[in-house]
Amino acid sequence: MHNHPVQASIATGVVEGFARDGVRRWRSIPYARPPVGPLRFRAPQPALPWSGVRHCHGFTNCAPQERMYTILSPGRFQPTSEDCLTLNVVAPDEVGAGPLPVMVFIHGGGYILGSSATPIYDGAALARRGCVYVSVNYRLGALGCLDLSSLSTPEITVDSNLYLRDLVLALRWVRENIAAFGGDPDNVTIFGESAGAHIVATLLGVPQADGLFARAIAQSPAAGMVRSPEIAAEFARRFAGLLGVRPADAAHTLLRVSPAELLAAQARLLAEGTRDMLGAFPIGPVFGDDLLPLDPVEAMRRGSAHRVPLIIGSNADEGRLFTRFLKMLPVDEPTVEAVLAGAEAGVRDRIIAAYPDYPKRAACIRLGGDFAFNAAVWEIAEAHGAHAPTYVYRYDYAPRMLRWSGMGATHATELFAVFGVYRSGGLGRLLTAGADRRVALRVSGQLQRRWRAFSREGAPSDDWPVYTPADRAVMVFDHKTRVEYDPAPERRMAWEGFSLAH
Repeated sequence: MHNHPVQASIATGVVEGFARDGVRRWRSIPYARPPVGPLRFRAPQPALPWSGVRHCHGFTNCAPQERMYTILSPGRFQPTSEDCLTLNVVAPDEVGAGPLPVMVFIHGGGYILGSSATPIYDGAALARRGCVYVSVNYRLGALGCLDLSSLSTPEITVDSNLYLRDLVLALRWVRENIAAFGGDPDNVTIFGESAGAHIVATLLGVPQADGLFARAIAQSPAAGMVRSPEIAAEFARRFAGLLGVRPADAAHTLLRVSPAELLAAQARLLAEGTRDMLGAFPIGPVFGDDLLPLDPVEAMRRGSAHRVPLIIGSNADEGRLFTRFLKMLPVDEPTVEAVLAGAEAGVRDRIIAAYPDYPKRAACIRLGGDFAFNAAVWEIAEAHGAHAPTYVYRYDYAPRMLRWSGMGATHATELFAVFGVYRSGGLGRLLTAGADRRVALRVSGQLQRRWRAFSREGAPSDDWPVYTPADRAVMVFDHKTRVEYDPAPERRMAWEGFSLAH
């Protein structure tokens, strides 16, 4: 298969990508200046122009993270560097009469890992269905998602919510440049999964993002990831201690130490945070600054968040992934009790009562999945749905291979359908066989068609009702796709008002 060079002229210069398999691709286009040296821990600056043609045929760096998370294929890893603020564009070869809807994907990874170059996020299957697809890198972990702004001094400023500022700048880049790739800057849908879905929900509460997107899709957003400035400052103080310095001296150290030293301190902070549950996961957004004035859900409740149409949902077996990998969720009795110990009196009993088989393993796993993901879906759907069209889904489909492995429709498995993995060879064939393949392709088609319709018109399909408190319609994707009404009311109500914050 031959690659043909293709060029686009954007505000900062000419970028060259390649055409293959019915799509045109540009990889690792810089949308910001490298956040290195004095720009480390500062809000991102727009990319500087270049002369001549910039070659964007291959992926460059992803954000610093543990190497095992950067695997691209067996034995191949993506290099990491602080110089990582790039994005990728995939557009169909055949350009129609008018500009195409734009879909901007924000990857997940718990705010500490992930890359837009991960093969599953390729986006060609979506682009072939008629959109311009953009995937974005942002700063991760201690270098971008851990709020250290309280350690600022008169000489050294450490900005807050760095990764959110990165993504606002990336969306400004899309607004300014996407027409050069055939996209419609007035019709941008942001979508993301896990931490990426949480970012999508958070961007709804970022005033500076006004007008930068027209709709949003949040696939399994994480709960309990927003913190107050006070809790953020306590985590920053602890982080300084883990680096071996007093908070007053930390700013100089932050600029001096290597990414590896920051990652090591971050790992220790996460281990401590999980142990003593200081009201929230240490890493993620902080409200109360110029970028994110309010907790995003509070902004939704007040009607001050962006009133754009939203699709939000989760998977049937969210917690199962975390029984084997990334053991960060409460999925057994000791960890569940540790999480609920901090709740107000009576709340623990109310939550436990919603899981009749507790403390059996399956009930613990379901409770852990609700704690981490479904609680956020229910809360956001109620808050945002009061002011803007909101569509809720549950993804139940799992091919036999995933059911036999004990994973089921666990966290992130809807990505196989959204990104058309079941249509591909390799992984798609590995996951499905025989009759499974037909069903997998049908479910994938259902999701892709609805995501595409939503990105075009702002409504996913005629048969998917808007979510309202009167009936709480949920579209269930499975062998037979159907609508259910308020499918788990006891579990939904059990988590109302629950917070780890003391």
